[in-house]
Amino acid sequence: MALTLYQRDDCHLCDQAIEVLAQARAGDFLSIFIDEDAALEAVYGARVPVLRDAQGRELAWPFDGPLLRAWLEQGRDQGG
Repeated sequence: MALTLYQRDDCHLCDQAIEVLAQARAGDFLSIFIDEDAALEAVYGARVPVLRDAQGRELAWPFDGPLLRAWLEQGRDQGG
């Protein structure tokens, strides 16, 4: 399952989200920094960190390991 984490530079919540991803063994993910992209800034703005899967589902912060694992499992059940 391809995961993308939308985040900002110098974002302590984003750092926490990365820790949760590692602890939950979510696998590899692509980090996209929205700071220099007006279109992404308009979509994600103050919502970061936001995790997005290949199906387009999004999981917004705050999330912990159990919530992340349940979200990932739900995506697998839906064919992701």
